[in-house]
Amino acid sequence: MLAKALARESGACFINLHISTLTEKWYGDSNKLVAAVFSLARKLQPCIVFIDEIDAVLGQRRSGEHEASGMVKAEFMTHWDGLASTTTEEGSQRICILGATNRIQDIDEAILRRMPKKFAVGLPNARQRRQIFELTLRDTRIDRGASALGAAPAFDLTTLVRLSAGMSGSDIKEACRDAAMVPVREYIKSAKAKLGGGGGNVKGIKGAAVRGLQTDDFFGRRKVESQRRESEEPKTPESGRTEEVEEFQDEEGVEEVERR
Repeated sequence: MLAKALARESGACFINLHISTLTEKWYGDSNKLVAAVFSLARKLQPCIVFIDEIDAVLGQRRSGEHEASGMVKAEFMTHWDGLASTTTEEGSQRICILGATNRIQDIDEAILRRMPKKFAVGLPNARQRRQIFELTLRDTRIDRGASALGAAPAFDLTTLVRLSAGMSGSDIKEACRDAAMVPVREYIKSAKAKLGGGGGNVKGIKGAAVRGLQTDDFFGRRKVESQRRESEEPKTPESGRTEEVEEFQDEEGVEEVERR
């Protein structure tokens, strides 16, 4: 998402380079695909080439590595170096290589040298988690009534924000997706029971017949109730950085990105 936002703000073309794009069964074809990617980027410039999980494509070279994999990395770096030396009538070519990884220490040193800027994107804080929940659930039906206990609302966003401490944006999205299926399963179960023995098929489900989303649908009623008794934010580290990664990032001069 950050890469797409950068391309949009800069007005550059965006190429999302998947690992499967560079994988071919015939020897030498992967090298041709690398050359084709850079050729396309030159024609579309200004252009941003984004590689997600870059450590899987351009990881550290080892003695036991397959020859074809090493050739792809060498081909990639050769074309990458050519960007600075090759010029056009308008000057140097405007192509930017972006990569994302959770294991920066596994990326080849030669690749890291070619990336002058490195940024660490940490886990979202409480305010950011709230915004992620609001954005993800904006079109979802919410139960605005009281809970079964009657003391708290059926859907409490503040409780969800506290429960999701230490989770990434992707984790929160998956939690919302799983929670949205709980009311649907309940409706199907009750509808089958009305059909008698659960042997029939439920057809023509209307959205209004399915109850709204509740807090208990996310992490279970027991965990939600225990969290409601706590008034402070859990002391879960939100940096998401292990000691190994912290040490490596400090050595490489990785800058922290402030989310907004």
